Amino acid sequence: MPPPSLPAARDPAAATTTARRRSSKEGGAAAAKVHPAPAEKEGKKMGAATAAGGGESGWRLPEWCSAAGVAGILRRHPLPALFACGLLLFMAVEYTIPMVKPDAPPLDVGFVVTQGMHDAVAARPWLNSLLAALNTVFVQCVFVQVFVAMQAGYILWAILFEQRPRAAVAALMMFTCRGMLGCATQLPLPDEFLGSGMDFPVGNVSFFLFFSGHVAGAVIAAADMRREGRVALARLYDALNLLQVVRLLACRGHYTIDLAVGVGAGVLFDTIAGWYFDAKNADGKNAHCRSCQCHKALLSH
Repeated sequence: MPPPSLPAARDPAAATTTARRRSSKEGGAAAAKVHPAPAEKEGKKMGAATAAGGGESGWRLPEWCSAAGVAGILRRHPLPALFACGLLLFMAVEYTIPMVKPDAPPLDVGFVVTQGMHDAVAARPWLNSLLAALNTVFVQCVFVQVFVAMQAGYILWAILFEQRPRAAVAALMMFTCRGMLGCATQLPLPDEFLGSGMDFPVGNVSFFLFFSGHVAGAVIAAADMRREGRVALARLYDALNLLQVVRLLACRGHYTIDLAVGVGAGVLFDTIAGWYFDAKNADGKNAHCRSCQCHKALLSH
């Protein structure tokens, strides 16, 4: 039997028919491979976006806006969610709370809470002097061995004997800022203030109310203790600082806002001092070292 091409070669009509068939097949394949025009592409994309997003722009709500997304946020991030609720609450409170009259004394919730203790201290001057003396000891005096130091004494110990100046630099920054703010906004002394000759500054001749240097210094010292692994001592220090806060409120030596900002100032300036020494130590290469050997920066720069 001859091959298929042989009859076609002998019959010119058959060859023409075969060539037409092949040409039609190749033309159909080429037409199938032709790319759609740009306008057609854009139309298809817009159609897909409209179908997916339900609008002309194709924008959809973030996943966290759904009920399941909100539930997931509440489960994974309860603290920011709590702050969000607090924002809404205090927005309503701030716009509806009655303002304190210009001729009225400041309204301080801390004073209200400690009213009973204030009355007890006011009726016993010796108790006021004892608490003031204990507070001054807490602020200034040095303890050895287990207790190491208290506030100023501990900070001096850290820089002089352990050659770690971070706490000292933080305290210098904090008291300088406190002095500027105290001069910029001078608050009136509470009418019920119970002064004592045993307090610090001695005799309470004059002092800045905003913010509390007592509290801020204690926070700086406790933070340094934690960095050095003295966790138990730091917890003891925090407990004594809390007692100091109660005593200052009861004696009307500070407003509540003075004490709260004192805590924040201690944390802030301790962090800034850490940034400072991180930058000084090999351009930040030794940042966040646990032992905080930042005395090298003082000697090399």
